[in-house]
Amino acid sequence: MAKNSAKQIVEDEKEILNELSRNANKSINEIAKDCGFSRQKVWRVIKNLEKNKTIWGYTTVVDEEKQGMKGYVLLLKRSNKPVDEQMIDRIIKREVLKKTSKIGIQLTNSAYTNGVYDWIMCFNARDIKDAKRFAEFATKIFQGYISDIQLLEEMFVVQRCGIQNPEVNKLKNFFADV
Repeated sequence: MAKNSAKQIVEDEKEILNELSRNANKSINEIAKDCGFSRQKVWRVIKNLEKNKTIWGYTTVVDEEKQGMKGYVLLLKRSNKPVDEQMIDRIIKREVLKKTSKIGIQLTNSAYTNGVYDWIMCFNARDIKDAKRFAEFATKIFQGYISDIQLLEEMFVVQRCGIQNPEVNKLKNFFADV
């Protein structure tokens, strides 16, 4: 296969992305060594992936419990009301995100989905009371567009963002206490 064929470039990008997914804090030198590439090649591939928005950004995987927080998932089911341009603009402008910090909520993921529920929001809150307050807030912001809402509390995180919980063995204790 040619050194710079389109297929080889895609394969090289995947390999570098896999390394970054395992640990986005790795240095370019470490990634180059692990992939068997030159430092310059890794740097160039990463810059191209950032430029074309394949890589949106970098994040840290945090143990919410050690921060005095718990993880929650909010499932939203749309009503039959058509979504107007104003509502789409409110979503794009992250109106929910701007107000969540005022009530102690850290929104971590938000996605439009296909299935029983149409939207999923993952977030951190100090307790169930704050999580319910956020659920009420979301219902109010999207009033008329929501037909059902479900709030789930994460009991134990085994893996987040492709990273295994370093304290995964505590899962045994979790079930022993049940």
